[in-house]
Parts: sequence; structure tokens; C-alpha cells
Amino acid sequence: MNRLMLCAVVLVGFSGAPMLVGCDTVEHSKSVDVKDDGTVVKKETKTTENPDGSVTKTEKKDVDKPGNP
Repeated sequence: MNRLMLCAVVLVGFSGAPMLVGCDTVEHSKSVDVKDDGTVVKKETKTTENPDGSVTKTEKKDVDKPGNP
């Protein structure tokens, strides 16, 4: 099950979904860590340059514990 989830996360990362109209993605990284107890920690960091020249950094972290729906 964990391998299936990891594959799904990797495939989403390579899809065109992260592209935004009007912004240039300068840096994008994803990581998935599976702990010994089955907890899956997903981290995503994205840096984008906006049309006005400003830079926005977004960080996202999800933790999925076994047994949680």
C-alpha cells in the first residue's frame, strides 16, 4: 500500500498540474518519507516568480498515520 501511495505522489509531481498561468516556477521539490510505524510524511516546497517580479515560497507538509481515513 505504501509503495502505491509513493508512486501516486511521484506521478502527480511529473504531471502538468503544478503549472500556473502567469507565474514561473523557479524551484519545486517533493519528498515522501515512510516511518517504521507506517506513518507517511509528504513535504512539498515551491518557489514561484510572479508577473510583478515578486517571489513567493510555498511549503506544504502532510502526515498520514495508519488507521486514519
